[in-house]
Amino acid sequence: MSTTGGRAPRTAGAGGFAYTAEDEEKRRGVRRMKATATALLLLVAVVYALATWAGAAGVTGWPGYVAAAAEAGMVGALADWFAVTALFRRPMGLPIPHTAIIPTKKDQLGASLGTFVGENFLSADVVRTRLHALDIAGRLGAWLSEPAHADRVTAELSTALRGALTVLRDADVQAVVGEVITRRAEAVEVAPGIGQTLDRVVADGAHHRAVDLVCARAHDWLVLHGDSVMDAVQGGAPGWTPRFVDRKVGERVYKELLRFVTEMRDMPGHPARGAIDRFLVDFAADLQGDTETRARVERLKSDLVARPEVQDVIASVWGSVRAMIVSAAEDEHSELRQRARASLLALGARLTTDAQLRRKVEGWLEDAAAYVVTTYRSEITSLITDTVASWDADQTSRKIEAHIGRDLQFIRINGTVVGALAGLVIYTVSHSLGG
Repeated sequence: MSTTGGRAPRTAGAGGFAYTAEDEEKRRGVRRMKATATALLLLVAVVYALATWAGAAGVTGWPGYVAAAAEAGMVGALADWFAVTALFRRPMGLPIPHTAIIPTKKDQLGASLGTFVGENFLSADVVRTRLHALDIAGRLGAWLSEPAHADRVTAELSTALRGALTVLRDADVQAVVGEVITRRAEAVEVAPGIGQTLDRVVADGAHHRAVDLVCARAHDWLVLHGDSVMDAVQGGAPGWTPRFVDRKVGERVYKELLRFVTEMRDMPGHPARGAIDRFLVDFAADLQGDTETRARVERLKSDLVARPEVQDVIASVWGSVRAMIVSAAEDEHSELRQRARASLLALGARLTTDAQLRRKVEGWLEDAAAYVVTTYRSEITSLITDTVASWDADQTSRKIEAHIGRDLQFIRINGTVVGALAGLVIYTVSHSLGG
């Protein structure tokens, strides 16, 4: 290939296959070796001609041996020249069958290479054997046991986490979170769980504090709003009753109500408290076993979840969680990073000392790798065949010749030398037997 301005051109074939300046430099080395091999062929041809001339001139002895060696060297050189040339192009441009193998058989070679790789490298047994020999779990454990390495992994994980949270759109995540929570709430019946919890609360007496609080607040409210209570009672009296009677009735109702609430507040054994306990026990049982009660609770749950206020709260959960995670990931001394670092160090120590854990990890890795190569073997090998098929045939031939052509020219040189030696031995044996 010619050059411009002393620099080799860079040409790209299909599929990004490029013939580079480095390839051109290799081709210059190939041309030098070609010249050497051709010069050796010419040398043995000249030797053959001189030996033949000497024999014809009446010189006896050595001309026959030299001519036989040179003749066999020429045959070997020409045969190897033909073989090497036939890999990349048609010798002397002649349409000889089974020549220009690489340009004409490129796709078949790619398919064969893909099949070879699939059968000999992408098999479950080969992958398992190789991974088992590498002892990945043991090496990983020893590596993670170093605090500096654990710090590095923690930092990288934090960076990756921040990057992932930055890429995610809050609106999309909030919509997904809201849908998941709502769907989960709709799918789970809450009444039985509430009933069981209420049963345990009543059995433990944990509800007594709530009753105490309600009674105390009710008493304080009645003390502060006595006039409002009496006015409400008087306002509900018939119009034909005297006003002083209404006022007396209102005062009486207020005093009785205040006395009742006061007694409930001050008497743990008050009958009304027992009635509340029985009500809660019956309600807990209905929540667990009564169909109508459970249906009402489910309808209430659905109405509550569907309210815009609740949906806004659900959607805002992601924003709070995201801010918390980003802040913890950025802070080197945060609890999240410290726990992650401690977990990595502990994992490294366990992988180093616990043989059973190492076997489990190696088994998981081997199973995963075996699954990938057996499931996606055709896709992996098709990458090889499709890539080779996309290459330009001529550029492929030139690139391969640039990389291996120099070694192939040694075949021509060796063929010349070996051919000459073989010819000399054959002539010597024949002459000895014939003489």
